[in-house]
Amino acid sequence: MPKVLVVDDSLSVRKVVERALGTKRIDVLSAASGKEAIEQIGHEEPDLIVCDVIMPDMDGYQICDYVKTHPHLGGTPVLLISGIVNSTVLERAAAVRSDDVMRKPFTADELLTKIDTLLESSKPAAPAEPEAAPPAVEAVAFMPEPSPPVPAPPHESRAPLADLKTVLAKLAALPGVSLSVIVDRDGFLIESAGEMLLEAEVAGALASCLAESSEGIGRELGQGKFQGMILEYEAGLVILNGVDPTTMLAVVLRDAAALGKVRYYVKKALPELAGAL
Repeated sequence: MPKVLVVDDSLSVRKVVERALGTKRIDVLSAASGKEAIEQIGHEEPDLIVCDVIMPDMDGYQICDYVKTHPHLGGTPVLLISGIVNSTVLERAAAVRSDDVMRKPFTADELLTKIDTLLESSKPAAPAEPEAAPPAVEAVAFMPEPSPPVPAPPHESRAPLADLKTVLAKLAALPGVSLSVIVDRDGFLIESAGEMLLEAEVAGALASCLAESSEGIGRELGQGKFQGMILEYEAGLVILNGVDPTTMLAVVLRDAAALGKVRYYVKKALPELAGAL
């Protein structure tokens, strides 16, 4: 089973990657800092490293350079992730021999495609077909029977991404609802369901900005933490609710008449979403 190390100081990003890879037979390791990443790289020798460019102690370029100059691990693929991907980022990534650069936020499918490609490209070439062996002599009947195979130890099971997707899909299927989105407080899209013609990433990022500014207002007025809000527009409504301290739910309604029923189901879904996260 291949091992993938995820290096990011954002817990939400690490969760997104872990859940995306939880749908495949991949052992996911995580590190919240450069120092922790270096320790994991030395102890675990991962098959692939997904690393954020900006972190508090060591940046992703330094970690990539460490891997690529390592005497035994230099062939390990490194995928750098960054909120900004411009010529400067690409030049620095090339200088440390990063295998690829991916812009944040990204979807689970985009991440899986990148990881599958990098893991496949890092596999050693298949050995040449050996020459046919001579016929076995009949004395083979006296050979001892092979030992039975030792069963592999069970690996730790992870909650599949479908759990979160299923809850969001139920909300998106309600009459009058166009889209349901889970984002973190930085606007990073975790999962979405509904009419994909809508820009889920944009909806999530804007919802995050609104929630952050609204929480600031509540803090200044002594009203405590942000719980939720309803935004009214000419073509419909947007319901925002905090799921946990780091994530938020945005539900887009095209029919204002459905508000009461949708709010009821949203409140019921919040504990399920928190559990799925």
